[in-house]
Parts: sequence; structure tokens; C-alpha cells
Amino acid sequence: MSQPMRNSPTDPDAPASDSPDVVTKSYRGREVFMESLIAHGVEYIFGNPGTTEMPIMDSLVDYPQVSYVLALHESVALGAAHYYSQATGKTSVVNVHVGPGLGNTLGMLYNVWEANTPMVLTAGQQDTRMRLREPLLGHDLVAMAAPLTKWSVQAESADELGHLLQRAFKIAADPPQGPVFVSLPLNVLEEETHNAAMAPGRLYARSAPDEEGLRAAADLLLAAKRPVAIIGDGVARSGALREMVAISEMLGCRVFYEGLHHQISFPSSHPNFRDRMPFDYTGIRKALGDVDCILLVGGSFFEEIWFDEGSPFPSDARLLQIDASPQRLSLNFSPAVALLCDPRTGLSALLDDLEERADQAFRSAAEERNAASADERANELAGQRQRARDTWDDSPISSARLMAEIKAVAPSGTVIVNEAITATGDLNRTLLFERTGDFYGTRGGGIGQALPGALGVKIAHPDRPVIALSGDGSAMYSIQALWSAAHHDLPIVYIILHNRTYRILKLNMNIYRRRFGIAPDRPYPHMDLTEPDLDFVEMARGMGVEGRRITSPDEIGPAIESALEKNVPYLLDVIIDGRI
Repeated sequence: MSQPMRNSPTDPDAPASDSPDVVTKSYRGREVFMESLIAHGVEYIFGNPGTTEMPIMDSLVDYPQVSYVLALHESVALGAAHYYSQATGKTSVVNVHVGPGLGNTLGMLYNVWEANTPMVLTAGQQDTRMRLREPLLGHDLVAMAAPLTKWSVQAESADELGHLLQRAFKIAADPPQGPVFVSLPLNVLEEETHNAAMAPGRLYARSAPDEEGLRAAADLLLAAKRPVAIIGDGVARSGALREMVAISEMLGCRVFYEGLHHQISFPSSHPNFRDRMPFDYTGIRKALGDVDCILLVGGSFFEEIWFDEGSPFPSDARLLQIDASPQRLSLNFSPAVALLCDPRTGLSALLDDLEERADQAFRSAAEERNAASADERANELAGQRQRARDTWDDSPISSARLMAEIKAVAPSGTVIVNEAITATGDLNRTLLFERTGDFYGTRGGGIGQALPGALGVKIAHPDRPVIALSGDGSAMYSIQALWSAAHHDLPIVYIILHNRTYRILKLNMNIYRRRFGIAPDRPYPHMDLTEPDLDFVEMARGMGVEGRRITSPDEIGPAIESALEKNVPYLLDVIIDGRI
């Protein structure tokens, strides 16, 4: 990064000043913007440009260390940046165009907000000298972005730009992480200033738990006879997968994910793993059973779809919550103990305390629970293998067969980006993941995430094979991502689960009718994707991506192998069973 030039205080030609140092170097606002990105380690800008972004686009010529990832729709740019951040842990940067461009991001920005993804979203704004004239495409961008960001602000002068951007990156990264919006008026980017870009501070933010609280947490767990853990993406973000495994084994407890999760926070191959929580309190209570202690770590708990009275927990169960964000502690529930700390630090300290204090009776009971959990998990996986065998030759293809074929042919190190929605259960019981970074799911519930998300994941993991799974309805929200894959030569294998229907809506319609006493033998209006059928192979070809339609189950394995070997963006349009 360029540094300010200063005159020597002994220079006879130096201007008189009360300050010993006089800044003489000046910068354009756009230089401060670009050098701020470099100072914060930014390598990519994801975006779709317009006229007000010309200062940034022109500056790319002078800053080759920052690459631009071009998308044909703003939601694709945001989705790619979102998953890039999830895959790298870095704060991503997105640049879009004024009011309509920012508006196009808001659906995907909701998912970013729900996923606690650190992001600095920027939009070019019209020259502020025209503000009262209501210029073309002008709008209050700060107000538009505010509901879905941690901080929404407009740069009013080049003088404040360096400080403003340093603060934007800090706020985006503070727990709970999340998106920040910065409006960049064109004239501010062209103004001159003596204020250079500001580097980030070296923050060491792994907070340790309160000692008294830690002991109370250990007391709670040591007294438990039937403990269970429910975890969120905060476990993965803090790098606490190993600690979570050790705690699970020490306690002999089953481990559930939240209903939607982006990351692998616990190995799905582990005998204590129990998939994800349902989306209603009745379902959660049923899944938990008669537990007496519930450990909640690194999540918002819970994202519901259906309202149920009461609590999701058994009445006599006591709660222990661990999170890096005070905002989340005791927010929706009243834990017996709540620890404000980095999850990895907290779990590690808790494990040390348990190891020191657990007696042989506690350890023996935990071993019995671990053995029972292993038997239960083995039965679940055996049931899934039987399900695949029972539907092996079905046509249309069963999702169980599709997942089994992916497992059989995917090379070691393959990353899965998943938005299979109603086929996710088959995926979770078939494709087993060992570590953070092997899988990226969705948060928030807004659809269209996997196709653009795979762009960001591949940029983050250039040396690993990437397979993106998307339902046909979800794919149509962001199909333009295929062009970006071709344009940037990103070898991603896209698999479209094509059942010609919004199957999740039909399933939810059934639940709705049961809950509200409506006769079940009624049609599903406007939930079929037919007349005409969608042709994803033709759409992909039009955007420079090769593709193939798969209708026979025996074609699946060889087609995936061939697509991976080509090492180019490739789409497989797999016709699967859409029955409910």
C-alpha cells in the first residue's frame, strides 16, 4: 500500500506548521478505496458494474493485485462472495450499481445476514451535488440496506473514506459477524484527500470464559444423565470441530445441527452425529426425547417454519449455552448457564475441567451412551443403504440412488455445495463429511444459493473438485451463475435435481392442511414447473457451459466421472422422482 509522503522537519523549504509532520501526498477517493481493500487482505471484488462504479472499474487497471469477479446479476455476485467468505473466513467485498442494483441483492443479502457472513457490500451512488435534482437511478441506498446489515453508511467525503472503510471491515468481522453496507458517491471517489487508507488493527479476539461460569457449566454437565448437544455454524467458524468431538465423547451425548447450517461443525461420520433439528418445536421435542441437559453452542436456535406452543425442550431439561456474541446469549431461552466466549476456547476449557473432575461412574455412563449412540447411528446408515437398494432402478431416478452414485465416484477432497432441499436427507445419510470445508449448505432459507455459491467456493478452493447440487426451482433464481463459471474458467460440476416441481412447497402444503384442518385431497396450484419443461442443458449451452441430461439411473456414475475429468464447468440435468 502506498504510504503518505512527509517533509523532513529540518527541510528549509518545508511549510511552517504547528505539527512536526506535514502530509503532502494527496489521494483520490478511489485510490483510498482500493488501498483500503489491499490493506485488509482483499483479493477479489465480486460485482456487476454500472456508471457510478466507473471510478472503481478504472482503478482496477492500476491495482492488478485485486481481481474482479464479474456476474450478470447482482444476486449472483453477492451469492458468490457470500460462499467465498464462508469458505475462507475472510471478509468479502461486493460492488453493485445504485438503487436497482442494490435492490437486486436484497434477497441474497437476507441469506448473508442470517448466515453471519462477514461482508462489505458497496454500491456506487450518484454525484451528491445532484441529490436534490433526483437523478436517474438515485435513491436512499443507506435506508435500503439498513434492515439487513450491521451498519449502513454513506461516505460523505474522501477525507473520511479511509477511516470509514477501516470501521466497516471491523464491524463486519465482530461477533456476530455479518454484512455492512457502504454507499460510494461518484464525486467522493474522485475527490482529493490527504488521508490515506487505514490498516486494520491486530485484534486477538478469542475471549476466554468466566472462571465461575465455567465451573457452573461443568457442574451442570457432570450432573447430567441424558445430555445432548445442538450446534450452529459458530463451532466451525471458531475452528472448534475437534473440541466439539471431544466434548461429545466425554459426555456420551448425541450431537444435532440446527435446521439449516452452512458448515461442517461436527463430522457426520461420527457415531454420535444425529443430523439436523426439525423446523417446529414439536418436532424438536420429539427428536430430543427425555434429555435432561442441552448444550447449545454457536448458533441462533432456532429457525422455525411452523408455530407450536410452549418450549422446544423437555420441561426438566437444563440449558447450557456457549457463544462469542452477547446478543445471542439468553435471547430466546433462559439457560441455567450462559458462557460468553469463543466457542473453541470455551469448549477446550470446559473439556479440561471435565477431564479433571469426572469420576469413574460418570465416565462409565458416558461410554454406555456412546455405545448406544453408535448402534443407533449404524442403524440409520444401514436404513439409508437399504433405501437406495430399494429404489436403485427407479425411473425417474431416486435421490437416494443419486447420492449413492456421487459418493461412489467423487474423488477424495471433493467439496459439496448443497441446495438439494428435499433430497438433503438422502445426502446427509449418504455423503459423510469429516472436516470443516468439505461441505457448504444454506442458511436463511432464501433459494438460489448453490449456483452462485459454488463460484465463491471454487475460487476459495481452486485445487479441490467442487460439485454443486441444486433443485430445479432454486437453479432458476440464479442460473446466470453458469456464465460466470464459464467466463472465469471455474471447473465446477453442477448437478440439477430436476423433478419439475416445487416439491418442498407441496410437502409444506400437506403440513399446512393437516395443521389447519383442511381436506388433504386437493390439488397443488402453481407448484409444477412444466408447460413448458425447463431445459437446463440448453440454458447452460447458451452461457458457454457444456451439459448433459440424465434420465437413466445407470448413466449417473459414468456421467459424473466424465464431467469431473473434463476439468471445465459442466452441468448434469438429472431427472429425479418428484412424488410426495
